Amino acid sequence: MTYVIAQPCVDVKDRACVQECPVDCIYEGERTLYIHPDECVDCGACEPVCPVEAIYYEDDLPDHWAPYLDDNATFFTQTLPGREVPLGSPGGAARLGALTVDTPLVAALPVQVKA
Repeated sequence: MTYVIAQPCVDVKDRACVQECPVDCIYEGERTLYIHPDECVDCGACEPVCPVEAIYYEDDLPDHWAPYLDDNATFFTQTLPGREVPLGSPGGAARLGALTVDTPLVAALPVQVKA
C-alpha cells in the first residue's frame, strides 16, 4: 500500500508534502509530484498538508482518479521522455532534484489554470 498524488496537484506542485515526508519519497516531475510506491512508508504525513487535497491513501483514492495509482508507479518504472533508463528506486528525491519529465497521463493533460 502507498499514498498517491492525483490530478489536483498538476501544475500546482505546492511542495508542502515534500517538506513533511520523513523518507524523502516524493519526487518532482515537470508538472506534478509523484510518490515512490516502494519508498513510501505509509506514515501519512503528506496527506494533511496538501493544500489542494491531491494526496490519498491508495484504498481511499476516488474512482475518477484511479488511473493515478498506476501513474505514480509508472513514473519510476517506465522509460520516460528525456530519460534513457527508468528511475527505479533512487533512494531519495532531494539528491535527484526536480526532473523535466512527466508520465504520459500527466503530460497529456491540458494546462491547469490556477483560480
